[in-house]
Amino acid sequence: MIYCVEDDASIRELVVYTLQATGYEAKGFADGKAFSAALEQQLPELVLLDIMLPGEDGLQILKRLRADGRTAELPVIMVTAKGTEFDKVIGLDSGADDYIAKPFGMMELVSRVKALLRRTRRETSGLLCCGGIELNHDMHRVTADGQEIVLTHKEFELLEYLMENRNIVLTRDKILDRIWGYTAEVETRTLDVHIRSLRQKLGNSGDLIETVRGVGYRIGESRESR
Repeated sequence: MIYCVEDDASIRELVVYTLQATGYEAKGFADGKAFSAALEQQLPELVLLDIMLPGEDGLQILKRLRADGRTAELPVIMVTAKGTEFDKVIGLDSGADDYIAKPFGMMELVSRVKALLRRTRRETSGLLCCGGIELNHDMHRVTADGQEIVLTHKEFELLEYLMENRNIVLTRDKILDRIWGYTAEVETRTLDVHIRSLRQKLGNSGDLIETVRGVGYRIGESRESR
């Protein structure tokens, strides 16, 4: 879950819509009061926090988050119309993990979100989870439905990349570039063979890897017919 705290309704709705369209759960809040009430019900994985808010501003909210044991480590990206170096430094010094200035492109925002979530998930435990699959980056270990699975190096990298981008469709080109490198002469069939092998080794959890026809692959929580 990602929370977006933004008083401009058009920006808030666009951000929430874009995040949901790219596979994330997201909710928007117009001010610190509504945001604080939501925190009592559910802690998000990440917060997009505007500095210029009515009442309590974003920097005050950020300081309050960092002072609370429940939210001290909560990843926060500051979002603001102010783009000066001074404002950026204030936000980062106050405990923000990243900073993006308006106007910004939605794909840039999604990229920042993905990068921060990927970093914080790994820093927190080195563990990625999806359905019955658990991948421990630090131990280079994978289990599926409680059983340890032996993977080749490329299979491990491929599974990790899919799990880092859970519920997001990754194109074949992106996967080939990430796993085999830009200069590697790798046919698309090589990727298909590795996906097939992964599914077989993961057993029942292999169904979590979905083929998106004409695009690529994604891994998700629900088992659907592939």
